[in-house]
Amino acid sequence: MARSTRRRSPARRRLRRLQLRLTAAYTLITVVGLACLSWVVIRTDDRAREDAEYDEMRRRASVAASLVYYEDDRIRLDGLQDDEATTGTPQILVLEKRPDGGPVTVFRGRTAQFAVAAGAIDAMARSAMEAEGPVRAGARDRSGEPVRLLAVPFYHDATDEVAGAAVAVGDPERGAAEHRSLVLSLVVGAGALTALAAVTGHVLSGRSMRPAWQALEQQERLLADAAHELRTPVAVMRGSVEVAAGSPGDALDAHLPRIRRAADRMADVVENLLARGRLEAAVDTVRTEPLRLDQLVEEVCAELPESGPRPRLRLEESVTEADAALVRVAVRNLLDNAVRHGRASDGAELVVTVRGPEVWVADRGPGVDPDRLPELMERFSSPGGGTGIGLSLVRRIAEVHRGKLTVRARPGGGAEFVLRLAPARSRPGRRRGGGPALTIRS
Repeated sequence: MARSTRRRSPARRRLRRLQLRLTAAYTLITVVGLACLSWVVIRTDDRAREDAEYDEMRRRASVAASLVYYEDDRIRLDGLQDDEATTGTPQILVLEKRPDGGPVTVFRGRTAQFAVAAGAIDAMARSAMEAEGPVRAGARDRSGEPVRLLAVPFYHDATDEVAGAAVAVGDPERGAAEHRSLVLSLVVGAGALTALAAVTGHVLSGRSMRPAWQALEQQERLLADAAHELRTPVAVMRGSVEVAAGSPGDALDAHLPRIRRAADRMADVVENLLARGRLEAAVDTVRTEPLRLDQLVEEVCAELPESGPRPRLRLEESVTEADAALVRVAVRNLLDNAVRHGRASDGAELVVTVRGPEVWVADRGPGVDPDRLPELMERFSSPGGGTGIGLSLVRRIAEVHRGKLTVRARPGGGAEFVLRLAPARSRPGRRRGGGPALTIRS
């Protein structure tokens, strides 16, 4: 039931949604970054492939133009027949300028791969002759497929005038397989990185929100403890007030002790809850200072109700370094546990001993198996009518003081709880933590 309640908690649902939003934001940022990077890489590779193709076309066209020469005012093309520049792709065409008309094709490379319209070839040749330099453009062949055109002019040997142009026809699909392979690799790699980013973002957002989850769990636990612990004293006080209100005369005086005991119980519960919340939430560090442990235990024993059993004290002078407020809560809880479960009828049955940094509380109750101590300190699972909150708080206070809580069987019956704190450190000339000086009462 508790688990299902936690799952349905609005605060938990909000934290879960926040974690999912953080994961989505982290993933979206990664996707946008990878998409931009991939676009730049693909665009750069496409331009590099285009530039490489045009460079090859220009090389071939320039070689073809250099092999054209004039002899007796007649064009000679014999050097083009066996040269590698005119074989294969890009395809080379040579056009000569005629005085009475446009350029005429006088040479065509042996590998005719593209059926480009003559008008497109003539237009490129005219552009190169007019510009007297290389020109390039895109076109389409008769089947509608794109081709690349580049023209380089050549000159008459006798007059040094533009005599024609060598036109190279290139294939835009050259190197496309490698380009598509690059695109596929980028898509697969970007997808894998996106998935990895989503998982990483989910893990990192979960870790970053761990303090929020812990704070929420501590709050829920504190509220559960408060509801469980305060229910009984509030019910007692309400019942006593209702009975007194319905009784004639001075019946209220008869119920005042019961109401007072319930109020004292509520005060103890509130103090325990505040101490527990302080330790679990770590709102401040434990401020240790030199402390007379025997005097503190004596004061706590003196605060026990006069109507209850009075403990027999065996106090040795003891100095330790601890947080006085927390140690007071721990000792009070041990005494309350002994009075409640120890069935003490006189002071001889309840013995409190201070020896060094240890506080011993012995009772004549049913006794406790030391192996069951962890069970006794579980919230809401302590046998004998207790909640386990008091002992779990004692154990936590012992841990923050570098100590521990143990239990052993008392000779003759009963149990002895031993609260051990860290011994005082000898530091002459200075006080630990900036606390007040140690006061020894006579």
